[in-house]
Amino acid sequence: MNLKRDFFLYVWLFFLTAFFGWIWEVGIYLLRGDTYVNRGFLSGPWLPIYGCGAVMLEILFCRWRDRILLTFVSSMILCTVLEYLAGWYLELTWGVKWWDYSQMRWNVRGYICLTSSLLFGIGGTLLVCVVSPLFQSLYRKLPVRVRAGVGLLFIICFAADAAYSAIAPHAGSGITYR
Repeated sequence: MNLKRDFFLYVWLFFLTAFFGWIWEVGIYLLRGDTYVNRGFLSGPWLPIYGCGAVMLEILFCRWRDRILLTFVSSMILCTVLEYLAGWYLELTWGVKWWDYSQMRWNVRGYICLTSSLLFGIGGTLLVCVVSPLFQSLYRKLPVRVRAGVGLLFIICFAADAAYSAIAPHAGSGITYR
């Protein structure tokens, strides 16, 4: 099976990185405030911005796995633009600012800052050059039925969560909406 055309590879990549992004952000808040905060706009343990970013990076930059500096700069720019647009859109549509870099140096309207941009470059480079090739080699070992079945299960769970979250955003989370 050609991995370039394997829809479920990208579904799995989306959900794995969305989950690890959620773990990352919940972990940061646990360390900072010693309290659990669901960082997403959905109820489930995933942050779609991480999944979208990972899939975009893999599709756009996989051909540059051996060009680390180009991958770093491109990842930094793409993810910074994605974060800015997502922050702006989420605040516009939900009335909540999910993150705020206003206290950090070199920020733009609190949506992005230099530190996070540099981390995006590092993370994108690690994803494209190290994590994705390893993930693909493990993914190839799974039977096609398992790839498709679990991929469909991910999609169904995500759709149910999106529908539920649209009706009751962050039910019980303590987040207030404008």
